[in-house]
Amino acid sequence: MERIGFIGLGIMGKPMAGNLLAAGYPVTVHSRSRGPVDELVAAGATAGPSARETAASSDVVITMLPDSPDVEAVVLGADGVVDGIREGALYIDMSTIAPAVSRRIAVVLAEHGVDAVDAPVSGGEAAARDGALSIMAGGKEEAVERAQPIFDVLGKATTRIGPAGAGQVAKAANQVVVALTIQAVSEALVLARKAGADPALVRDALLGGFAQSRILDVHGQRMLDGAFDPGFKLNLHRKDLAIALQLAREEQVPLFATAQAAGLMDALLAQGAGERDHSALFTLYEQLAGEPVGDPQAHEA
Repeated sequence: MERIGFIGLGIMGKPMAGNLLAAGYPVTVHSRSRGPVDELVAAGATAGPSARETAASSDVVITMLPDSPDVEAVVLGADGVVDGIREGALYIDMSTIAPAVSRRIAVVLAEHGVDAVDAPVSGGEAAARDGALSIMAGGKEEAVERAQPIFDVLGKATTRIGPAGAGQVAKAANQVVVALTIQAVSEALVLARKAGADPALVRDALLGGFAQSRILDVHGQRMLDGAFDPGFKLNLHRKDLAIALQLAREEQVPLFATAQAAGLMDALLAQGAGERDHSALFTLYEQLAGEPVGDPQAHEA
């Protein structure tokens, strides 16, 4: 089996690296935080002292990092992946970053004889833990094919969208749909309660009709329960919408609803809610309507 170097062990990266380890891959892990490194080493992984050394000992290098500058620094910065990765190795970035950055990294690595695949994911922490992520891949066909056995461990479905950067374009589109659906479910449940209907029963009814969605199912229940421990943090989703809006500016595409959702997220970020789940957008509608439905913390404020 190919030796894997996994860099970035946050909410998503840690369970993903753990799944690869459990599948029998030799895994070297590196992260800014020592805790998750120690946990995975206890499970059989090897600790990589730096991004460069992790890459040097690996056939495939995977990064799962918060934002474009983090990926650029880890891959192209001092003591980075590019300084250690060997010709013929494969680089897979599973972070959500700007398509232009993915393309730039692919060009630099190609000069070193390394194929790059941008492969952002959807599904959140639960899917990362269960190996059930949806993977959107950009890169050469042969590079994606080489990565497929790894993707089969991490996800339930992989779609090659096109050349380098195309996976990130698909992820930007995904994050637009998710944000606007969270906004729609928030509006619907607050409206139902304000108008005198039981929002839990309204949700049940909607789940049986054309409005059914994974977000109405999972996040609708979160909203009713006031349970906003992060499966995917609000501040990261806001970052993703910034990527989508920048891409829209570059391509001259109006994203009116996306811009509104981003503004609503900004209001919550100003309240210090960035570390909560992105479904906490619901709590802003509660505040604006003066009609608490869930979120015990909001009731106590």
